Amino acid sequence: MKKMMIYDPAMCCSTGVCGPSVDKNLLRVATTVSSLTKKGVKIERHNLSDNPQAYIDNREVNKLLNEKGVDVLPITIVDGEVVKTGEYPTNEEFVSLLEIPQEYIYSDKEEKLEIVGLAKNDSSCCSGETGCC
Repeated sequence: MKKMMIYDPAMCCSTGVCGPSVDKNLLRVATTVSSLTKKGVKIERHNLSDNPQAYIDNREVNKLLNEKGVDVLPITIVDGEVVKTGEYPTNEEFVSLLEIPQEYIYSDKEEKLEIVGLAKNDSSCCSGETGCC
């Protein structure tokens, strides 16, 4: 099975539901990644705010950041190869890049509610204590 790594820009929430408005694309990515991970698909996400060392340790990510700056984020890597920069994969791209059945992308309503509920209750992100939301 293929392995995907997503290097996010610096942000306080990976779900997109904190702050004054919901980032629907970020919510889609968080929901998709959660659903796929529950199905056994190997996906890692790194947040520049939480784990800058991961960006230093990965040569290709480090090189892209030095050459193009943070606008190159997010960076998506599949099996060690950069496959997309500057935006998140679409649902169709998740299917194609990971070579998984299209049915894996769709999650049930419970899963979506669970993700939203986690983000809203995540005191480190959306309580205002961090100053980023």
